[in-house]
Amino acid sequence: MTEPGSPTLDQLRVFATVAEAGSFSAAARRLHRAQSAVSYAISNLEEQLGLELFERGHRRPLLTEAGRAVLADARRVGRLVDDLRARASGLHAGLEAEVGLAVDVMFPTARLVAVLEAFAQQFPTVALRLRVEAMGAVVQQVLDRTCGLGISGPMGIKAEAVERRPLCQIELVPVCAPSHPLAGLPHPLPTSVLHDHIQLVLTDRSRLTEGQDFGVISPRTWRLGDLGAKHALLRAGLGWGNMPAHMICDDLRTGQLVRIAPDQPAVLFQLLLIHRADATAGPATRWLADRLAAPPEVG
Repeated sequence: MTEPGSPTLDQLRVFATVAEAGSFSAAARRLHRAQSAVSYAISNLEEQLGLELFERGHRRPLLTEAGRAVLADARRVGRLVDDLRARASGLHAGLEAEVGLAVDVMFPTARLVAVLEAFAQQFPTVALRLRVEAMGAVVQQVLDRTCGLGISGPMGIKAEAVERRPLCQIELVPVCAPSHPLAGLPHPLPTSVLHDHIQLVLTDRSRLTEGQDFGVISPRTWRLGDLGAKHALLRAGLGWGNMPAHMICDDLRTGQLVRIAPDQPAVLFQLLLIHRADATAGPATRWLADRLAAPPEVG
């Protein structure tokens, strides 16, 4: 059996155009070529592959079973080449090939999704490396140059290599399950009462701020590295803890969680937009930073 040859990109584009246009003459008009040139390209492609791609003898060319399979590959190759050319054009214009973004788990997911959807439309050729981390792990990603941009919580450390600007504040709401003993007690709850119950605490998996606590009241703690796991344990009644308000609004509405009131001020979690002071941001990174820093759209 003779091995198939190597079709050219032009042959594959002509083949896809004939299939989409429905005839050789219509494809010729789209490609601004003579019909004979289109027919010649298809004949050469069939010869290269050793396959009949169209059934002859019909008023309009019909794809064979092999032709339908090859058409999917031809379209995929065409898209890849188009993407390659667009990427090369962006690189010539100074556009980054990739942008790294580390985001604290406390940042509202809906707001992040809206920004990233806009980013994908604005910069379709720029790859985005997204990491969602807790506490000091975001700062570590930026310091290590793994990510050029970060959304970090209160840093609590001196990192002179990092520039920061305030982004927003997240209200942390103390909650427990309705079945938890704290749910039935009169409010406000004295600190001494909270000391008697397990507090679920989001812990830092980074050595940068390892051991630092934020909003911890009870000496009895279960420490978790995942905010989703903390959420699940709270709903199961295995402890009490602080959760970002935007994440539990449905739980409070449906009664899966109830708000409790410690006799302490409300906890506000400051989020910061950070980057290395010695790094030069490209146009896509600057656009992303500006969009993240902009107030969220209402409505």
